Amino acid sequence: MQSVVAAKPASSSLWRSIKRYKSVYILASLSFIYFIIFKYIPIWNAQIAFRDFQALSGVVKSPWVGLKNFSDFVHSYYFWELIRNTVFYSIGKMVFSVPAAVFLAIALYECRVFWLRKTVQTMAYLPHFLSWVIMYAILLAILSPSNGILNDIIKAFGGESISFMTDTRYFPWIVILSDMWKETGWSAIIFLAALMGIDPTLFEAAAVEGASAWQRVRYITLPAIRPVLVMVILLRLGTVLDAGFNQIFMLYSLPVYSVADIIDTWIYRQGLLEFRFGLATAVGLFKGFFGMILLMFSNKLIKRYTDTGLY
Repeated sequence: MQSVVAAKPASSSLWRSIKRYKSVYILASLSFIYFIIFKYIPIWNAQIAFRDFQALSGVVKSPWVGLKNFSDFVHSYYFWELIRNTVFYSIGKMVFSVPAAVFLAIALYECRVFWLRKTVQTMAYLPHFLSWVIMYAILLAILSPSNGILNDIIKAFGGESISFMTDTRYFPWIVILSDMWKETGWSAIIFLAALMGIDPTLFEAAAVEGASAWQRVRYITLPAIRPVLVMVILLRLGTVLDAGFNQIFMLYSLPVYSVADIIDTWIYRQGLLEFRFGLATAVGLFKGFFGMILLMFSNKLIKRYTDTGLY
């Protein structure tokens, strides 16, 4: 009886809170509705991975094949090539982009010329808001073998034009460097926010003691952003099987498939172009499962090195 009586005030208080902040709850409910419709309900269709899916038969009536789709992927000729390319681009982007973002954040933080800092910030952030369709057009204008700016310079010095976009030697570098160009400014925001939290008196004390600018960065700035840096790196490791579908899809072509094809682009071709929905879904589950394992592993490492975690 006491528990029932005690529960009434709590429930009425909750209802009053909902009525008072109904606009906030309505706004938050949009996110829940989105995830329910586009994330949780489609989980039912994930069973396609274990079936020989036939559109006319539907999900439930399609023949059950167990782990055959997973086996076909693991034993396919392209399996190790896809894993290699996906991991290579993910790690390569992290190795180049994270240090560049840290360097840019520190440079912006140390800059005392207001107009210069704002100009560099704007120019660095702008590429993030451009789609890869536009970025591809820009890269084509620079790297085109016929009238690209870079090839014009090479030919002006007596060299021969290079087909950068269709050459397996250059294509991986184009992917990594173009991603760094597009995302470094946006990635620097989180490091810049961490720098804003450093106590200014630490720099003042270091300056009084005669510390140089490099020593202040080495002994104050970098240790202060270390927890954020570790978390960003480990989160990137947790999504190592996401190499950037939009970018690769826009940039790659048949001559560079051997070094450009990643798991996501292969899923696209198998599922939407060849109508092998069961195989494509199985590969998606494979990727999601190992992504979850890597994320859990990354969370443990984050807790070990930063005394905090994702959950």
